[in-house]
Amino acid sequence: MTLRREVTPAPGLLEAFAQEFDAVFTKWNQREGFRRYLEGLLLPAERNKTLTGLANTAPGTGAQEARAQSLQWFLSESNWDEVAVDERRRAVLRQARNTAPNAEGVLVIDETGDVKAGTHTAHVGRQYLGSVGKIDNGVVSVSSLWANERVYYPLEVVPYTPAAWFARGPSDPAFRTKLTIAAALVKQAVAWHWPFKAVVADSFYGEDATLRASLQQLEVGYVLALKPSHSWWHAQNEPGSLDEVARATPWRATRPGAWQAVERVFRDGHRERWWALEVTVGPYSPQRRERAVVVTTDPQTLPELSTWYLVTNLPVRNKPSATRGPRRGASVAEVVRLYGLRAWVEQSYKQVKTTLGWAQYQVRNSRAIQRHWILIYCAFTFCWWQAAQPPSSESWVGDPALALASPRSPVQVTGEKKSRLHSSPARTVVAQRAQASAQLAGTGDYAQALLARLLTSAPATCATRTA
Repeated sequence: MTLRREVTPAPGLLEAFAQEFDAVFTKWNQREGFRRYLEGLLLPAERNKTLTGLANTAPGTGAQEARAQSLQWFLSESNWDEVAVDERRRAVLRQARNTAPNAEGVLVIDETGDVKAGTHTAHVGRQYLGSVGKIDNGVVSVSSLWANERVYYPLEVVPYTPAAWFARGPSDPAFRTKLTIAAALVKQAVAWHWPFKAVVADSFYGEDATLRASLQQLEVGYVLALKPSHSWWHAQNEPGSLDEVARATPWRATRPGAWQAVERVFRDGHRERWWALEVTVGPYSPQRRERAVVVTTDPQTLPELSTWYLVTNLPVRNKPSATRGPRRGASVAEVVRLYGLRAWVEQSYKQVKTTLGWAQYQVRNSRAIQRHWILIYCAFTFCWWQAAQPPSSESWVGDPALALASPRSPVQVTGEKKSRLHSSPARTVVAQRAQASAQLAGTGDYAQALLARLLTSAPATCATRTA
């Protein structure tokens, strides 16, 4: 029997995490490349996470150095199976005590668009990019994430390919819209038996009746956003949109009428009183297949940034004998809780992905791009994984919910942006490996700093109706 060639260990707990994936890689240089790539992604973002940045070589000329060339080969040429790596990552998430999914969480559908110059990179095209808030040249991906009040993480990502890449444009059989990709992501999560109570997504997805019908066919619950102008057939001089119905429903602090007070308790302990209105109008009512709920911090003014217009197919009460659609019920407060989990993702997930270098790949072919994204997901997973490890004298950082209250040794990071990012107390330096640079010793610490940053915008731990 031939013994496997040993690799240069990654620093601290990152080595134990990398060993979880060793069986997926068939060659020594693949296992080595996996460790070096994650090390680079988890270093403080003093440089872009390009291949030269990951290899810590000089920009431009450093691309010819062996370290950068080996990472380029690992990402673009090596024959490792990125699908198997992603499957293993999800298995690790299932097994860890702080990331194991349960049926009280949600499946978030999210898209990311980033600027990319040129026309030769796979999936690139002029399209709306959320990162810049306008139409520009770039690459868009659609992803699924699992979230509850304590943790969230990505499950799967699929690039969106603009119609211009296909011979027959949007009528080409191979072309898939973002909505089609979203439905496929939900179907895949169901096939994996990944538990969740509802799919949540913004109004781009909620406004599509075909997507909602496909979720009904999958018999999964959903809480999706609608536009304030979402309307239906109505008689003249009657409210015909969710915004109009909300504005026509009287409310006073002492006499809220049909509005229900919902208290949201956040992770940092502060409380907020929101107001929810379940409407019975047009195609929506608690007795019909779909319910509509308006949620806001101020029923009088309906501020744009803190008002949600939601549609859900979750019944008011449990329906264990139902033959179609979701069977678990949800009160108005529960609907607020479920959609509130998406807000957590919106506030911090994209920032963390950017810090890890989501759009900073320097490859053009689709497989290499998707490999880069999966490796980003592995680095993101490590942030949660190391927080679940038992204490040791060298590198324990503890459960994230507890670690935030523990004093940690500061890490000096230069640069204004790094100073802001490392302001959280939940940090520690993992033990560095032999002959590693001092910079590499901070990979685990930086991962925990990212986790601490993520937790600062955690959503409400509960949402309850108040009298």
